[in-house]
Amino acid sequence: MKRMNLSNKLTGRIHMEDIQEILLYVEGNAKRKQELYALAFHEEEKLSYQVLWVLTHLNRQENRWLFDKQDELIDQAMQCKHAGKRRLLLSLLLKQPLSNPPRVDFLDFCLKHMISGEEPSGIQALCMKLVYALCRPIPELLQEVQTTFELMETDFLSPATRATRRNILKEIGKKKKRRN
Repeated sequence: MKRMNLSNKLTGRIHMEDIQEILLYVEGNAKRKQELYALAFHEEEKLSYQVLWVLTHLNRQENRWLFDKQDELIDQAMQCKHAGKRRLLLSLLLKQPLSNPPRVDFLDFCLKHMISGEEPSGIQALCMKLVYALCRPIPELLQEVQTTFELMETDFLSPATRATRRNILKEIGKKKKRRN
């Protein structure tokens, strides 16, 4: 495949066909993936947002390439001011096996943002899912997560975050039944 100028391709309007073309271009090529990944932190908001959007479409095999970049993705998510980019970064992290024990600063970040009324419901829901994923392997933490979710004031949650909360509580219940 001939050389593609990823920066030029991603500064304009992109569609699913463009995303598929870019994914095909970087598939199996670590150097090209690194070039794409580096643009995810470009100072131009639109470019970095669109790169993150493309990265969320990596197939399972290609997404494994991002596993080594987990700490950097976490750092970026925690300091990102752009809600759309933060949502995409959290989506990328949700597709990864998270460290055990979890990074405490990231767990605290997710706990804070899952209940923040200032966050869009998509970010709240992703933070809820990440809190569950981070705490799932540790029974003591999982019990605390269950208690936190049960005590959440649901009247102030959007339908999406209420559904996420309900689904996580169901999963915790199933996990407890399997252990008994």
